[in-house]
Amino acid sequence: MQAQYLVVSTSCPDEAQAKRIAHALVEARIAACVHISAPIISVYAWEGKICEEQEISLHIKCLQSRYAELEQLVLQLHPYQVPEIIAVPVTHGLPAYLDWIKDNTQP
Repeated sequence: MQAQYLVVSTSCPDEAQAKRIAHALVEARIAACVHISAPIISVYAWEGKICEEQEISLHIKCLQSRYAELEQLVLQLHPYQVPEIIAVPVTHGLPAYLDWIKDNTQP
């Protein structure tokens, strides 16, 4: 059976928090790689108001089989009451890169 891969997105209020989550995920071998973006502007509705905040976006590469652990760790470390955690399946990819993800996310 072929491993199934995900790219999981979340965002943080600042670079320090983004790095904390990224390092924890990679050190725990839950994620093979986390891309941390430059600051972005998020516009969203929250508690009846339209909000605009600067955030840092994270794109996390992992195995689908490790998603529950990823979600739990992000929730544990994240400062937001309801953080964005969205997983998108990877349908195609360079086989060597996908193998690298698998090799670096084994418990």
